[in-house]
Amino acid sequence: MTSSPVFLLLTGFLAGLCKAFDIGLSTKCVSIPEELSMCHDIGYSEMRLPNLMGHTTIPEVVSKTAEWHKLLQTGCHPYARMFLCSLFAPVCLDTFIQPCRSMCEAVRDGCAPVLECHDQSWPESLNCDRFPAGDDMCLDNLSKEFQYIYKELPKPTCQGCPIIEETFSYRSVLDAFCDNDIAVKVKLAKRKFAPGHHEYVTEGPIEFIKQGLLLPYDTRNLVEQWLRINDNCAHRMIRHSRSMAYILTGNIQHGKVMLNRVFHWQKKDSQLTLAIRKWRHHKC
Repeated sequence: MTSSPVFLLLTGFLAGLCKAFDIGLSTKCVSIPEELSMCHDIGYSEMRLPNLMGHTTIPEVVSKTAEWHKLLQTGCHPYARMFLCSLFAPVCLDTFIQPCRSMCEAVRDGCAPVLECHDQSWPESLNCDRFPAGDDMCLDNLSKEFQYIYKELPKPTCQGCPIIEETFSYRSVLDAFCDNDIAVKVKLAKRKFAPGHHEYVTEGPIEFIKQGLLLPYDTRNLVEQWLRINDNCAHRMIRHSRSMAYILTGNIQHGKVMLNRVFHWQKKDSQLTLAIRKWRHHKC
């Protein structure tokens, strides 16, 4: 599986953590700069320099954090941003406030599989044993109630690429609807956001054909997170900047969303139209 350049850099950026927790330097408070967008709206507006990564200047911090944006966009864990900002832009108090070990473990368990999807592993420099166990002052983990809700929500996962079908009969589409828990019609497009870099997005409304356990208010976000996690699959599926319609079918097992078959909706495609019309009265 080919790794994207952004993810190949992650381990290198994390490698400096082992020296970060005892930087042995006097610190100063500075405003979190506008360029450090991932650390805006996290509950405070000033950070300490040098930070817990050992960075001593704002340009250095901004440069290093820029490479984390793609990982955060996958939604691998709801506290990933707070965890990273506590290291890159620690709150300006009399002493450094580290993340608790429980927070590190939760973020690691959610985000390490995304790194593994790109042939990377959770680095030893972020070994969660380095962080306080909670008896000291530290940034605590999610509440048990929130952890339960988060655990129960359907989430995309790293997977082998689903079958992408360009030619098919309406009967094979009906079979896919029967064999899978979910089926949605969605428009997908490729957008350039930097030289040599693209992102994959949804456009317009999402049509549920077989809703299953999908939540209407979260399905768009879920699809886009799946595309970001499985960007090698997205690259194979979505080849044009103009939006094109697809039928996505898959299963939700143990809270993980897996796509199994993708039907490319060609213009004036009578087979997909016929399959959707027949599905209303179809018996598997």
